[in-house]
Amino acid sequence: MLREMSTRYGASPGGYAWAIAEPLGMIIILGAAFSLVLRTPSLGSSFLLFYATGFLPFNLYQSLNGMIMRAIWFSRPLLGYPAVTWMDALLARFILNSLTAILVSYILLVGIMIVTETRTVLDMGPIVLSMALAMLLGLGTGALNCLLIGLFPVWEHVWSIAMRPMFLISAVFFIVEDLPPFTQNLLWYNPLVHISGLMRMGFYPMYSPGYISVTYVVSVALITMALGFVLLARYHQDILNR
Repeated sequence: MLREMSTRYGASPGGYAWAIAEPLGMIIILGAAFSLVLRTPSLGSSFLLFYATGFLPFNLYQSLNGMIMRAIWFSRPLLGYPAVTWMDALLARFILNSLTAILVSYILLVGIMIVTETRTVLDMGPIVLSMALAMLLGLGTGALNCLLIGLFPVWEHVWSIAMRPMFLISAVFFIVEDLPPFTQNLLWYNPLVHISGLMRMGFYPMYSPGYISVTYVVSVALITMALGFVLLARYHQDILNR
């Protein structure tokens, strides 16, 4: 974890300031752009808060998946020591980046609520559950992708292309109820849609989406995690010897 902190944040100007500046910049851009074409967001009156509640859990998942899928490649020199295992590499990145993203989300959300004076009544249950599910899903898909990239390097490019439209279909800048029924049924299979819906439940007391299935999200996360961990235990040495 110390090595991860020094290389990712210590080597760049600003260090941890960029961890806050990047998502803040994206939220401001979304809020400013859509405020020009819409009078009010789909929920509430603050564009910044609406897009923050959709973007931050998505960003948590995306960050964890991206970091964990490259964990073995990043920690290859350390994995030559018998005391350091592939699981250490994955968990170090998972813990550090989870804590960082949660702290950044807290700072940004509190700042937005203070600046915009939304007078939001928070329900911490859905908020905590949303972030926990994003972390679990990021660990699951990250572990499976770590295996696939190690065995098939081209998979990194395939995954990158497949994930480009994910931002558009994960209910970051809209709510599912705004879409036609057929589209709603298709988006239900995207676990990130459930996560963003849960997050918004915690900030908008009158919003109670009926499509959310925690069981589905947990199932996807656990299945990918089990496949990733079991196969990494079997093939991690083959990956290191490539």
